[in-house]
Amino acid sequence: MTIFALGINHRTASLDIREKVAFAPDQTAEAIQQLCDYAGIEEVAILSTCNRTEIYGIGNEPEQALGWMADYHRITLPELHPCHYLYRDNDAVRHIMKVACGLDSMVLGEPQILGQLKSCYAVAREAGKVSTQLNLLFQQAFAIAKRVRTETAIGQNPVSVAYAAVSLSQQIFSDLREVRALLIGAGETVELVARHLKEKGVKEIMVANRTLSRAQDLALQFGAQAILLSEIPDFLPRADMVISSTASQLPILGKGAVESALKQRKHKPMFMVDIAVPRDIEPEVAKLQDVYLYTVDDLQAVIEENIRSRQSAASKAEQIIEEGVNAWQNQLRGLDVVETIRAFRSSAEQVRDQELDKAIALLRTGQAPEQVLKTLARNITNKLMHVPTTRLKQAGEAGRTEQLSLAHDLFGLDKPDSESK
Repeated sequence: MTIFALGINHRTASLDIREKVAFAPDQTAEAIQQLCDYAGIEEVAILSTCNRTEIYGIGNEPEQALGWMADYHRITLPELHPCHYLYRDNDAVRHIMKVACGLDSMVLGEPQILGQLKSCYAVAREAGKVSTQLNLLFQQAFAIAKRVRTETAIGQNPVSVAYAAVSLSQQIFSDLREVRALLIGAGETVELVARHLKEKGVKEIMVANRTLSRAQDLALQFGAQAILLSEIPDFLPRADMVISSTASQLPILGKGAVESALKQRKHKPMFMVDIAVPRDIEPEVAKLQDVYLYTVDDLQAVIEENIRSRQSAASKAEQIIEEGVNAWQNQLRGLDVVETIRAFRSSAEQVRDQELDKAIALLRTGQAPEQVLKTLARNITNKLMHVPTTRLKQAGEAGRTEQLSLAHDLFGLDKPDSESK
């Protein structure tokens, strides 16, 4: 069995491909079960964000996971082959730790990915598909991510997709204090957008969500107005800025709705950022003359300006990750030792129980307790010593001195006079 990480991300695949293989939150648990049945994978977790879809697992044939992904999303293997990657063993462990620390993100060091990875782990564990090895790996990855946050400056400067979206808006609007913003969705990214906009003094914020109560919770934090997704057409004409990030599998805003809003605005321009994957805003909206529509990929230039300050911290983070990979290897080797110790203890306890049964039987026949105890001690000692003594004699006769030295170390024995001189 090998541990592996298979997937595509913003570096290897276009947005068109990424949105085709994205998993909605309510799909993931069922998908995990199907993957295990399809590919014979023992442990597995699926991470799906706007920038990546990755499968982490324990199995003999990880390549089959790519075929399953193509079948599940009804796309062809030739579409996925050029843009996928597959890491095994230490490389897979290293990759997962980089993901957890934000070193593999579009936004270097962004913190949201750690929460997404923890959610991915929780879903897989609830589905019963996380056992010893994958659990060990995730816990080590979380610990390393915490160290990176604590021991480096990688998270000090605000660099995130949400921050990049707001920064881009400042290039469009000279004064955000005169801007009305419509935020679609109520997840963590939209919450960050709302926080950044509030700090910039935006005039008005409207939050649209499928569940009104969640939108109201968010609106309460930032003095915003909460509305349902179905009410967007009524409020869209008021919005100078639209930033959307939902988990919807279908577009929330179509070209027709935006075109209608522009007419009511008398073609006053609208700035729109679609952070979602799959996209919330139909790509055709970009063809409208008075709309400035950006996707998550378009934010890269804004993000890169803020990345430079994190590069030195990233090199320190890489060192911490290597320490994490080594620690994981040690823990994995420790699992093998545990099995050996368990087998050794079981063997010794079997000898003890057999001899104890014999001693109890002798006591019941009336034999002297002192003699029975001596016999018990002698028999246990002889049986426990028999195999090691035989092996040591064979090693000595064969000149395998390293085994003799190991025995001295293992049992805490004094070295022979010939070795100590």
